[in-house]
Formats: sequence, structure tokens, C-alpha cells
Amino acid sequence: MTDAIWMDMGAFINLLIEGRIYAQIFGILMILIMMYAERSTPEKIPLWTFVFLALPIFGTIAYLMIGQTFYAEHTFKIKGVSDKALAKAEKFDEYLIESDITNLDEDTTKVIKAIKSVGGSVYSNNNDIQLFTDGNDFFEKMFEDIRNAKHFIHLEYFILRNDQLGNELMELITEKAHEGLDVRLVIDYLGIKQKELIEPIHEFRAAGGKFTTFHRMATVLLSPKKNNRNHRKLAIIDGDIAYCGGYNIGDEYLGKGEFGNWRDSGVRIRGGGCIPINIRFLKDWNYAYRKSTENIDMEKMFRKSMFTPYGEERMQLVSGGPDIAWKNPVRLQYLEMIRVAKRKVWIHTPYLIPNDSLVDGLLLAAASGVDVRIIIPDRPDHYFVYWNNLYFANKLMEGGVRVYHYNNGFVHSKTIVVDDFFCSVGSANMDDRSLVHNFESNAMIYSERIAKEMTEAFEKDLEFCTEYSCEEYKKRTPMMKLKISISKMFKTLS
Repeated sequence: MTDAIWMDMGAFINLLIEGRIYAQIFGILMILIMMYAERSTPEKIPLWTFVFLALPIFGTIAYLMIGQTFYAEHTFKIKGVSDKALAKAEKFDEYLIESDITNLDEDTTKVIKAIKSVGGSVYSNNNDIQLFTDGNDFFEKMFEDIRNAKHFIHLEYFILRNDQLGNELMELITEKAHEGLDVRLVIDYLGIKQKELIEPIHEFRAAGGKFTTFHRMATVLLSPKKNNRNHRKLAIIDGDIAYCGGYNIGDEYLGKGEFGNWRDSGVRIRGGGCIPINIRFLKDWNYAYRKSTENIDMEKMFRKSMFTPYGEERMQLVSGGPDIAWKNPVRLQYLEMIRVAKRKVWIHTPYLIPNDSLVDGLLLAAASGVDVRIIIPDRPDHYFVYWNNLYFANKLMEGGVRVYHYNNGFVHSKTIVVDDFFCSVGSANMDDRSLVHNFESNAMIYSERIAKEMTEAFEKDLEFCTEYSCEEYKKRTPMMKLKISISKMFKTLS
């Protein structure tokens, strides 16, 4: 009896050893696959190698859920093909008329050409641009433009809440659909609770409106799609008015949420800059809707009045995403802005988790005497992000960058102003989520007037800020150090 028990235990142990050997072989195989699949992001390889060796099965599941990029590369090659096919079929290039750049200074010309060469839009110099730093003013103006719309309304947002602002928007666009306008609404799949909004969406569709979600998933937990979200925030009204910025559709963007005051930024554009924004929407709509585009009236979408000069402000639309592979235009836009800086680089970002190239660019600028300042939140809306913010803030502060914690609510603004001329306002944070995984859009603006307004807004925000320091970072508790270490690990894994 005893001998039989020992024999059974021995067999069980041998089985465990054999299983561990097979698991290690499997883990090594996954390492080889991962090294090939992630050759464009080598910084991820060391930590995933450790995970595969330590926990081969669990590591494989985790990698497929949150780490891999080959699914996105394959999926969004299809989107790239779809975008090009739509552009060719509808002859988008005929509407993209580039303004003359021969009379611009060397730095401006280089930035415009660099952004366009990596996938940014054409440059236009006939725009009227209005900057907003308060959500109440932003939505009041946008809703007024929607009420006055005569032809079409295109809305593309990351979040649509079932609250006062969200319901007001749904009622408004439903009314415009009843009037016979072409009204289209696309919201990211993770940014809307459709069960809560099922009645407003049903009424909107019954009125003739078109609604879809971007990048639908059968199961959120297991789907690799959850890493690639449509984070854009765009509105196009009649083709000659467009909005771009950091505002989603929800009461918190009016300062009515748990954070109280909500500091964000957005722009209203009239002029040629609206045309690339509308084309951006149509490409995303075509991908998300997955239905025939024959009902798109191109003459209505691009009427002659859209080419009317409304002002003298200059801009480009810069859109990035996993469909553009390594040369993400938004990341390169930020690098180019930092590169040309001679006096100052002032940044708002809620998430300060830059990759190595952006860290090096900011440190090099500071080392060369450029005044580099960054405003970040003093409280977390996502804890892993917040602890990473502190780590990268310290890394940058050690090189002379000045970092400030915003104490007057939550700062969600994603802006950069360089040398009182180069400006960026949009949806892209300074983190890998925005610069690698998500679909984003920024308005790249060349304007002394807008730069002056952004500088004044930044200086006003500094009155509600506390400057962070390396000395303060060194005082972090053992628990805080642990949280920062864990957060850094998750940053590397994703």
C-alpha cells in the first residue's frame, strides 16, 4: 500500500516535471514569436521574456490580451486599404487644395513639410480659429452651430455619457435628422453604455440619423481590440465649421463631475482646415459602419462655400493611429515641435508617460536653454497612470524641465505651445496609449494670436499650480515606490 502511494507520488512528480519542461519549451517558443512580432517595439521584449520564462501559460494569455501588436498591425492594414480605396473612389484629393508655403520662414516650412510627409494633412492658410478653455463655452457654441446646420452634421467622439449633456446632444441631433439633414454619429465601443442610451439612439435612428460604434468587440476582457480605441473628438457641421480638442460628451467636461472644475481645450475652425477633418471623419465612418458609402452625397459634403476664406490662421490636421504603423504622425508632430523650439515649450497633458524619443527631445531642449514647462494633474483619474506621471516627471525634472501639479480640479487639456507661434490642440496625450495604440487627431496651428491666447491660459493655470520637485519625489513612501514600480511594469508590458 505504502509502496503504491510512493509510486503514485513519484509518477505525479515526474508528470509535473515533464509538464514544466513542456511549459518552458512553449515559453521559449513564445519568446521567439514575440521577438519577431515586437521587433518594432524592442523596449517590450526584456520584460515579456521574463514573463514567458516565469509563467509560460499565464504569460501567453496576458500577452495575447494586453501585450501583442501584430493583431492591430494586421487589422489596421485593412483599415489603411479601406481608407485609400474610399479616398480614390470619392476623389478626395480634388478637394484637398494646399495653400502656398513659399513665403514662410524656414522653420515653419520644415514643420509643415515634415508633418505632411508622415501622413498629416495639407496646409491651409484661410481659417478663422477660436480657442476654448472652458467646456461650457465650447459646447454652447457647438450646439448653436448644430442648431443652425443646413446640410449635414458629423460627430466622432470617444465618450458619450447618458447624462444631461449627452441627452441634450441626442435630442438636438435627432431634431436635425427629423429636418432631413444627413446626421452621423460614431462613438468608440468602450466609450458608450448602449443599454443606457438605447432609447435616444433608437429615436435618433428612427428620425433618419445614422449611428455606429468604432471597433466593436464580442468580449472586452479577452479581445485584443481593447488596446486600440478611437480617442478622436471631432465635429463637422455643414463642412465649413469643425471642432477639435479634448472634450468628450459628458457632464464632467462642464465641471459637474467628481473632480469639479475640468480644465480642457478645444478649437472651432472655419475655412479650408475643415476639409481634411471631414475627410478624416468619412474614412473612420466608412471603417466603423461597414456598409455601402453610395448614399454619401459628395457634392453636399464638399460644397463650394467650404473653400471661402474665413480668416488668415494657418493649420494642418494631424491624425495618428495603429493603422500608420511606426511613423505615427502625432508622435512625430510632437518631436518636430520640440526640435524647432528656441525659447519655450509649454505643455498641458493629463498623462505624462512619454517614450524615450520624447523624453530625449524634452531633455535636449531644456539642456539647450529652452524654457520647458509641463502641467499635469495633482490627482489620479487612473491610478497606474498617475504613478507613472510622477516617475516621468522626476526623470524630466532631473534634466531641467519644470513640472507643475494642477490643483484646481482636473487638467485634461492636451496642448503644446512653442515659441509663441507653433500650437497643438487635440485629443492626443503624451503617452503610448495615444502615440501608439489609439486613433487621435490634433489641430497643428501656426498663429501668433492663438499662441498668445494659449500662453495666457497657461500662465493663468500656473496660479492654481504647485511646482513639483525632485526633492519631493525622493520623499515618497515605500508603498508609493512599490506602486510606481508596478505602474512602470504595466507601462512596459502594454
